[in-house]
Amino acid sequence: MSELAGALTAALTEAGLDPVTDPDVLAAHSVDHAGLVPPGRAAALVRARSTEEVSAAVRVAAELAVPVVPQGARTGLAGAATAVDGALLLDVSGMDRIIAIDPVDRLAVVQPGVLNAAISAAAKEFGLRYSPDPGSWQISTIGGNIATAAGGMCCVKYGTTPEYVLGLEVVLASGEVMRCGRRTAKGVAGYDLVRLFCGSEGTLGIITEATVRLSPVPAQRLTLAAVFATTADAGRAVTAIMAAGREPSLLELIDNVHLRALEALRPMGLPTEAAALLLVAADTDPERELVAIEALCTEAGATEVYRATDAEEADALLESRRNAFHAMEKLGTVLVDDVAVPRARLAEALDGVQAAADRHGVVIGVIAHAGDGNLHPNIIVHPEDPASLAAGRAAFDEILDMALAMGGTITGEHGVGMLKRDWLARELDPVNLAVQRRLKAALDPLGILNPGKVLG
Repeated sequence: MSELAGALTAALTEAGLDPVTDPDVLAAHSVDHAGLVPPGRAAALVRARSTEEVSAAVRVAAELAVPVVPQGARTGLAGAATAVDGALLLDVSGMDRIIAIDPVDRLAVVQPGVLNAAISAAAKEFGLRYSPDPGSWQISTIGGNIATAAGGMCCVKYGTTPEYVLGLEVVLASGEVMRCGRRTAKGVAGYDLVRLFCGSEGTLGIITEATVRLSPVPAQRLTLAAVFATTADAGRAVTAIMAAGREPSLLELIDNVHLRALEALRPMGLPTEAAALLLVAADTDPERELVAIEALCTEAGATEVYRATDAEEADALLESRRNAFHAMEKLGTVLVDDVAVPRARLAEALDGVQAAADRHGVVIGVIAHAGDGNLHPNIIVHPEDPASLAAGRAAFDEILDMALAMGGTITGEHGVGMLKRDWLARELDPVNLAVQRRLKAALDPLGILNPGKVLG
């Protein structure tokens, strides 16, 4: 143990905390789900159980100028929770209490370690739910969802995480505790600091409590699946659905690579010969919506359209979509890309991803929140093979270049983390980037909060 690590451990212990320094435990906690993001060597781990413990740990780190890496369930896909050298890993996943469910004001007050799905489960008795639903909703925490401004499969209708965050309690880099936001339906007092912390990936403060908005559970949801012979046809169907003013509550695209991988993982009769499948749901006048959407899919070239016969079949299709990443892991190491393009250019983007796969000789499967123009090209690499790794990285970069050239973004919902920090300057203009650096310096003058992430 280095002299600094020893001093950190002693100071944490003196502050009444219980630091973990076992090398194997630290190694296990030093990575998230981002492929090919090498972790640093952490100095200690603290499993915080309260805001007071988070504050105490950060104060110690600030006194010693030790970097702090906040962590929840570590399900992120951009390396935001990955350790850096000499870091204090601050795990808040044990802060998992639902403090209150308020059915009148339709909100929940929760600690950061509460699982996304647990909020809806707790609100169900009041006919309410927490709408943002990332694919990892059963294993990801609300603190991590807020820190990465997570999206999900129903965002095409219901929006993303930041739109549901009303208030936050945050521990700042000094160890001070700040509350921002509100518990009322309306409120515009002062700057909107809540939105500042959403998507900041632990670089500006550590979330220790959140007040989130709840919404009514839809009375009914109907689902259909449309099969296409080309991904371009599927992309055109998405464009047609949105241009026609339809209102799907879910509009997902699954390409052939994923269809075959999913069927191999859990056989359920998916159309593995299809180039793409659109999974569509509607929950407002759903029968009328799906009739119109089915016609649009057929006009765009769908070879078959299936209606889920009951809720169980619909849930099975949705669960299959949620397993996409795990199915691809069976093929090799997955380098997950996450780009968003204007909806009108979705078909072009799908063709561009295929061209990158062909050009670099790699397997790339695309899963997409198609209604948002948000694509997840999952690139299969074999790290033990330098050529495979180089080809995968080249395809990854080409896809990011393509998204920017289309007027899109390098990340639709996974965040920048370590994986895309070198790309941020290519998307933001110099003045924007300078303002963000000044915000970071104002809130974290020592640069101890999650260094090496987002802005580098």
